Amino acid sequence: GTGKELPIRELSELVVKAVGFEGEVVFDASKPDGTPRKLIDVSKLHSLGWTHKVEIDEGVQKLFDWYKDSLKR
Repeated sequence: GTGKELPIRELSELVVKAVGFEGEVVFDASKPDGTPRKLIDVSKLHSLGWTHKVEIDEGVQKLFDWYKDSLKR
């Protein structure tokens, strides 16, 4: 993880962009969406000298590209 908080709506926007989805994503705010915060504490990793090299938007794109390539095999 990067230690940066990203709301589900923003994550879905990254996925939409990565996959080229042109439809509409609809959220139903009357339904629960899991834990209130989705944030991983990376302070221990940072204290050991590790830092992330890929930002979330690039990571989502790389994951989708990897998935597409794996289907071709």
